[in-house]
Amino acid sequence: MERNDEKGFFSWVTRLVRDHRGALAAVARKEGLLADDALDAVQDAFATFLRLPHARKLAYEEDDSRNLLAILVRNHARNRRRRHELARPHSSDSEVVELLASEQESVDALIEHAEAHVLAFQCVEKLAVVQRQVVTLRLLEDLPGVRVADLLGTTPGHVAVILHRAKRELRECMAE
Repeated sequence: MERNDEKGFFSWVTRLVRDHRGALAAVARKEGLLADDALDAVQDAFATFLRLPHARKLAYEEDDSRNLLAILVRNHARNRRRRHELARPHSSDSEVVELLASEQESVDALIEHAEAHVLAFQCVEKLAVVQRQVVTLRLLEDLPGVRVADLLGTTPGHVAVILHRAKRELRECMAE
């Protein structure tokens, strides 16, 4: 009997992940994380959720489990954002509930986004070292230009020029 209960629990977890991962990732994105960090925050939230002593009892309460996961994702996202020195305002609870209630993207749209994401990273890899550093710090880590200039030992104006040229090269690479 315990084995069937175990199978049912894992089946429930699989459904929960599949049905809500997009909305939960959107909660993390709303908290200011980039896509990869948002997925990490969702994964961390699921891991935290599964370690809770009452996780199995929530298997029969989908709304409660979804709401608890949204709270866990938001907290993990805020902690991750603090570690990455990003300063963005927190979203309100009503915005999180609306986001969870909204329609999720189709599988085809998610695959399309993933392919564009991979192509973008391939194009970034083709950039010169300094351009890649500026793009990573300014666009991916969202650091201010002054901070990037300090890290690279240059001026904010030079960082802006490098970023402008890198964006042009990225557009050309993505269009190919």
